[in-house]
Amino acid sequence: MKVALIGATGFVGAGVLEELLHRGHEVVVLVRKPEAFAVREHVQVVQADVMNADEVQRAVAGCGAVLSAYNAGWTNPHIYDDFMKGSRAIVQGVKAAGIKRYLVVGGAGSLYVNGQQLVDSPDFPAFIKPGASAARDMLKELEKETDLDWTLLSPAVGFHGGSAAQPKGRTGQYRTGKDEPLMQADGQPGDISVQDLAVALVDALDKNEHIRARFTVAY
Repeated sequence: MKVALIGATGFVGAGVLEELLHRGHEVVVLVRKPEAFAVREHVQVVQADVMNADEVQRAVAGCGAVLSAYNAGWTNPHIYDDFMKGSRAIVQGVKAAGIKRYLVVGGAGSLYVNGQQLVDSPDFPAFIKPGASAARDMLKELEKETDLDWTLLSPAVGFHGGSAAQPKGRTGQYRTGKDEPLMQADGQPGDISVQDLAVALVDALDKNEHIRARFTVAY
């Protein structure tokens, strides 16, 4: 399948790109600076600003699905507003291109423990709360979306995007849940490698699973 990928230069998006290529997909990568992206077989690099719905529409036209690992940048002081603007522009562009299948890597902050979303808990880390709140609110908007066959994947609570200390690499194994974090036998939060997070997302694409739903994964 020819699929479009947003966020391929990021930690999670790079893992998704590797998994897509491993499965034999043709990938259209949307980037702001094509000259900085290494030429690869089965990868078409297209310049596009995800803040611009028209540019997204043009870039993804003709693809069978769009996958997004978009992140406005954890150190960005305007991360909430930029994340929401970019996410909305992506959705608008995907819909305008006539594409139904849209898969997104979201956050773990929207998962529920005892009826409360993690991002609303008093001990939630303050420095990631704006970005996590944006990811939660993006999910709320997707849940009202009726034109797209969307899927949102929330990583395990123990997952830290960008960390070099990732366990296991690619095993192809994971457990799935829905709206609550998956825990280990000792009661600690579950973890997942970026490679297996990508496996789970591309599995959802290839198997056409989790349509108009959020799911989570962990070992």
